[in-house]
Amino acid sequence: MKLLISPINKEEAIVASKGGADIVDVKNPKEGSLGANFPWVIRDVKEAVNGKQPISATIGDFNFKPGTASQAALGAAVSGADYIKVGLFDIQTEEQALELLNAIVKAVKDFDPAKKVVASGYSDYKRINSISPLLLPPLVAKAGADVVMVDTGIKDGKSTFEFMSEAELRKFTELAHANGLENAIAGSLKFEDLPVLEKIGPDIIGVRGMVCGGDRSTSIRQELVEKLVRESRA
Repeated sequence: MKLLISPINKEEAIVASKGGADIVDVKNPKEGSLGANFPWVIRDVKEAVNGKQPISATIGDFNFKPGTASQAALGAAVSGADYIKVGLFDIQTEEQALELLNAIVKAVKDFDPAKKVVASGYSDYKRINSISPLLLPPLVAKAGADVVMVDTGIKDGKSTFEFMSEAELRKFTELAHANGLENAIAGSLKFEDLPVLEKIGPDIIGVRGMVCGGDRSTSIRQELVEKLVRESRA
């Protein structure tokens, strides 16, 4: 499993990079689960990491605004992100999901076909009234995106495992792979979740709170990143 670790600034990005993250993911928790950070922060992180890891950037928890989302995605790509990640937060139907993703993929891939688009659904989709992540893999593949993800939409300490069972997450992973996609699992994951995550077999796990000591509003700690690297590789 690759480790995607989410700093909020250059200083945290350096800590995540030194600790052994596989992907450094720029986000802004003040603006939501997949809150977008500023273009200059993405550039600063890109410069600080200096090619040691690819850079991911979130563009927000989106409702159905394909034009706005496509411009945000292009902005993240131009700013230096290698992975551009969107949350389908208030997307109600498969048709809306596909139209939104088509616009994002076109914006990003027309600029640089090598950049990857990540589409995230939410494990707690029922409480935020959004589309089920289990419906997303074929839509993400049809749109030409690269990675399908599941995260929690409301960051109140509840884990993805409280909303989706191991069997459902395994099915999500299998659907992603059957559609030629990589997949990622995130959402208030804990160190004690690592054995079951290994069984499920996602390509990527995404964390922030885990390497902040359990509170995502505090700072990333290098020793916890290193611990995560050790335990996930054991």
